[in-house]
Amino acid sequence: MVKDEVHQRMFDRTREPKETDFITFISDPDAIASWKQIQNYLETHYEFLKETIYYGDKYGWLVRYRKSRRTIVSLFPEKDSFSFLIVYGKKEIDKFSTQESQFLPAIIDVFQNTKKLHDGKWLWIRVTDSSYFEDLKKLIAIKRKPKKLE
Repeated sequence: MVKDEVHQRMFDRTREPKETDFITFISDPDAIASWKQIQNYLETHYEFLKETIYYGDKYGWLVRYRKSRRTIVSLFPEKDSFSFLIVYGKKEIDKFSTQESQFLPAIIDVFQNTKKLHDGKWLWIRVTDSSYFEDLKKLIAIKRKPKKLE
């Protein structure tokens, strides 16, 4: 995981990619499994609107999950990985700080080394396998509690 490093992404804006295109592009089996795992979790435990959008020439295509008008998390497919982006405002920054010891050192490092901007912290986490899955769930839960499953 490398902060602020842009990896090979999908930039063909002439055609909106389908899920199979994302899978083919990512190509690495561990990264694909994690991509599917986090999307399955989001779709099972939350009632978010899922959108595929072109985020511009710097970032390419992404899958974004929103509640009302607020983006909760964005997933950027990359060659052999994907980037998980979550933006924390002051309230979420404070919550993370109180729960910091529950996270892996790599996630704590991203949080501590991410500059706080006027709108909060933009936490970019590069995912190559499922080793961060539990922490990604906790990061999402700081923004929005998951629904109870029956």
